[in-house]
Amino acid sequence: MAATALPPLPPQFKSIQHHLRTAQELDKREPVVAYYCRLYAMQTGMKIDSKTPECRKFLSKLMDQLEAMKKQFGDNEAITQEIVGSAHVENYALKMFLYADNEDRAGQFHKNMIKSFYTASLLIDVLTVFGELSEENVQHRKYARWKAAYIHNCLKNGETPQPGPIAMEGESFDVEREEAGSSSLNSGTTQPTSSSTYEANNIPTSNYTGIHIPPGAHAPANTPAEVPHNTGVTSNTIQPAPQNIPLVDPSIYSAQSAGEVRLTPEDFARAQKYCKYAGSALQYEDVSTAVQNLQKALKLLITGRE
Repeated sequence: MAATALPPLPPQFKSIQHHLRTAQELDKREPVVAYYCRLYAMQTGMKIDSKTPECRKFLSKLMDQLEAMKKQFGDNEAITQEIVGSAHVENYALKMFLYADNEDRAGQFHKNMIKSFYTASLLIDVLTVFGELSEENVQHRKYARWKAAYIHNCLKNGETPQPGPIAMEGESFDVEREEAGSSSLNSGTTQPTSSSTYEANNIPTSNYTGIHIPPGAHAPANTPAEVPHNTGVTSNTIQPAPQNIPLVDPSIYSAQSAGEVRLTPEDFARAQKYCKYAGSALQYEDVSTAVQNLQKALKLLITGRE
């Protein structure tokens, strides 16, 4: 993308610098996700400070980038239709989460999986541009950020992390320090020297066994776990894993509607959402998620109930 170069990031916008860096990293391989990362940064920046000259200048250039991307990908449904865009970003975030979660549960601890956990949490932030987060996504975000901090600190201290969901304790993850050598957001510009540390003190110390975390499901093929090229991480090629395909619910076909099923506009919107989620899942070869969402849509349309 031939984007307008951004000016130096104002200190007030420190909280969105990693969302912008993620956008830059995904520009070529996932431009839709990169677009929404920038949109999230734009909306958040406007709430933080839209009056200070340096902030106004930065937001103006960021708006130019968004407009350029809109023109470049104007025929992409994920850009023009929010419901498709939401499904696309959510599936990508879950894909990264599952990759890191699988590595964690297998006891394979490395910078690549730490980065995947943390990036998944950033992408769940981005989902707020479409509305309020589901409780499940709120839980995933907390868990992913805490896991990134916990595993990072264990490795830094020469300790062996405990795999899988465990009781959380306050952890902090200095992303800037760990991304040594990564490219800055803007070529030729200098970012604030202060590091961005994720403080997990606001997360309750509790056991996650009672919270829904994907149970080590196989990551789809071509899982997008990325780290800066010069971190020295050697990532193994991820082979497509067998997928557990859910059985078709026979009750869907035997369901007899009691009289006429009167579907509301909300019912149609929900059915459309499930179909869009299924289509987006298929882009990532995630057959299981696609089948589950199609079954939900079919059951809703036949019975009027979910």
